[in-house]
Amino acid sequence: MRFSVYQESRKGGRRVNQDRMGYLYTRKSLLMMVADGMGGHARGEIAAEMTLQVLANLFQRDAKPMLPDPADFLEKAVQVAHRDLHRYRAENRLPEAPRTTIVACVVQDGIATWAHVGDSRLYLLRGGQIAYRTLDHSRLQQLLAGGQIKPEEVKGHPERNRIHNCIGAFVTPNVEIAKRVSLQPGDSLLLCSDGLWGALVDEDITNAFSRATVMRAVPALIDRAIAEAGAEPDNCTAIAMSWAGSESMDMIPPTESPVSTLVIPEGSVASTVQMPGPGESPPADEPLTEEQIDDAVAEIQRAIQRSSRLIAGK
Repeated sequence: MRFSVYQESRKGGRRVNQDRMGYLYTRKSLLMMVADGMGGHARGEIAAEMTLQVLANLFQRDAKPMLPDPADFLEKAVQVAHRDLHRYRAENRLPEAPRTTIVACVVQDGIATWAHVGDSRLYLLRGGQIAYRTLDHSRLQQLLAGGQIKPEEVKGHPERNRIHNCIGAFVTPNVEIAKRVSLQPGDSLLLCSDGLWGALVDEDITNAFSRATVMRAVPALIDRAIAEAGAEPDNCTAIAMSWAGSESMDMIPPTESPVSTLVIPEGSVASTVQMPGPGESPPADEPLTEEQIDDAVAEIQRAIQRSSRLIAGK
């Protein structure tokens, strides 16, 4: 596989960045992920981090070098993360589990399969247009579908943050799996949190990818989203990948330094899953003590180990 990929996350005007992002790849499979911890619930950043760690761990175990069934992998991995968050809640005697949205995409054999829970989005850009985007599991999407509001009324709408499907809720999440899409050279996939898309319109996104490489389009979009969001912009996170296919390099500008998965050793997994930076670990509601932070990190590691045993025994 050959592709160019870029990721970035900024805290915006929030005290804590509850977004997490990352991508992993073998010689024949690529996994990209963005999770947005829900700020209305305690420890959203832990929910996002645990979820990405579970998916990353299972991908490293199962992509040998391809996943047998990407859709099945995405469904089951998200459910494992959901159960781990409830185990975390029980072990820490919390009134509710930390919660997060997620969007994740697997690319194998030139075919993209993606899944989402909540309002973190995926856009497929082709020929300067949005060929596909996920539909949010939210009150706003219901209002749009019912014709009760217009697209231009979404930005700044008072019910924008009402999400009815997430990981860590009391009910099992509905993992929406998209149909398989064959990628064409020059296609771009954008995965992002609502901190990005919520401050922009579709034209902002198509213009950015029509005029620049993913290395420039993503930071330009984040700059614009933060500028447009007002005094307290949300956490803003995005991963974008430009597909070059398995043979032709013609669609990738030389300055983009495309990834060739053939350069990594057989059986290896390259990973750039992002961990929180200094000062970005406390929950949204109150600071964690040093002991609580140590416990949270240890629990994440235990969750990863449990995930492997859970899937192995399915």
